[in-house]
Amino acid sequence: MRVLAIDYGDRRIGLAVSDPTGLICGEAWTMEEWDMERASLRISQAARERGAERLILGLPKNMDGSEGPRAEKSRALRELLLRDSGLPVLLWDERRSSIEAHAILHANGKREKNHRKSVDAVAASLILEGYLGSL
Repeated sequence: MRVLAIDYGDRRIGLAVSDPTGLICGEAWTMEEWDMERASLRISQAARERGAERLILGLPKNMDGSEGPRAEKSRALRELLLRDSGLPVLLWDERRSSIEAHAILHANGKREKNHRKSVDAVAASLILEGYLGSL
């Protein structure tokens, strides 16, 4: 089963899709979109184009497990994605995904100022890998 993972941000959205067997990350990219309604439509289109059967949306939680305004936005996007994609949308605890993504980019020699271009895609791939590993 092909799965699409989403790291939602106000400006940039990281996306990562699994291979057809649902074992590993096959592709990761970023999408720039400021409007949540348009983001939902664009993500839904990307899911259709890639044959995704399930969406995994990062749910940002505080380190103590509580939820703040970012989590509320993810829950609102989930409702839009359910409507627009017609696919199941699972929320996935994404604590530390962005921190780990920055660390991965740094360890691979990427300059800090260039992280913005790819950190969201790496974070989405970490969300995807976490979900696939749990199956």
